[in-house]
Amino acid sequence: MNPGSERSEDQGRRTFPTSIEASVPTVFSGSFPSGSGGGYSGFHLWLHRLTVLLFVFVCAVVGVLLVIVPWRPEWTDNRLLFSYPGLRSVIGSGFVRGLTSGLGLLNIWIGFWEAIHYHEGKSPSRTP
Repeated sequence: MNPGSERSEDQGRRTFPTSIEASVPTVFSGSFPSGSGGGYSGFHLWLHRLTVLLFVFVCAVVGVLLVIVPWRPEWTDNRLLFSYPGLRSVIGSGFVRGLTSGLGLLNIWIGFWEAIHYHEGKSPSRTP
């Protein structure tokens, strides 16, 4: 090699960000630009609304089923319980039926509580 054509050690290297967080957009890291107010926006807002609506709907449907089904004849007269008469008598008792209906009422309450307390304020903060 010619002495005049030597390159310094650092001159030929590329520099990369020191951490991967420097190249990740702010949407995925959970932080928001200073002017946005820290709330949901655009696609994430509609995704949040849809998630809450779906959660409330599932809670209401499952809750209503848990309230009604234990008092129907299908609760004890089904193929799964015909071969287990001991389990059939336990499942058919008023205590288990009432307990299941109580869980259904609790499920309905959780769904409606979530719907009533819904707000589009700040998004949940994520800690790495």
